[in-house]
Amino acid sequence: MDILMNIVKVVTRYWNLLLQGTANTLLLSAITVLVGIVIGSLLALMRLSNFHIGHFRPLNAIATIYTEVIRDTPLLLQLYFFYFLVPMMFPGIDMGKTFSVVLALCLNSGAYVAEIIRAGISAVDKGQTEAARSLGLNYRQTLTKVIFPQAVKNILPALCNEFVSVVKESSLASTFFVGELMTQYKTINGVIYLAIEPLIIVGIIYFILGFSLSKCVAALERRMSTSD
Repeated sequence: MDILMNIVKVVTRYWNLLLQGTANTLLLSAITVLVGIVIGSLLALMRLSNFHIGHFRPLNAIATIYTEVIRDTPLLLQLYFFYFLVPMMFPGIDMGKTFSVVLALCLNSGAYVAEIIRAGISAVDKGQTEAARSLGLNYRQTLTKVIFPQAVKNILPALCNEFVSVVKESSLASTFFVGELMTQYKTINGVIYLAIEPLIIVGIIYFILGFSLSKCVAALERRMSTSD
């Protein structure tokens, strides 16, 4: 009963911080995924590129190394790495800790988005490419006018799922106090010295966000499958 009363007290007193943290979490996640799409698209095209020097495909090799390194190392390690690396690379420019954290999240998301886009493009029947080339379309035209429009149905739901994942993974950014939901939890905890009650509230908010977004993704998938 005391826990319930404390939860009500925390929500009543600190609803503005919780609301701000929720908004910052969604904004941080949206920026991460949008920039990740740009990075991921470039990496996916590099992975699919036929450019080669002899038997060596340099663009494919660079993109593969990047995605493997990012996907096979912990996100928290990458956050620490960029948090300390960026100020060292640009000592005369104060980019702030938020930029370093956002950069790490974007680069991390880009590696996963690259695989989503690559898999979506690869899932398109190869006969579509052959038909387009037989009609006189070059590689760029084939990709933009034939392959991409069909690949979107495979890519879009997976990108939405990536957004749901980033919303949860953004909690790691609280290590650097960038203002998202878990940062607000730490702020509230430091003021009222209650650990469980604010944590329950934040957990409920994350659940509502994740559940709502997952249902939206499921609805999108059903609609796209119906249109096939």
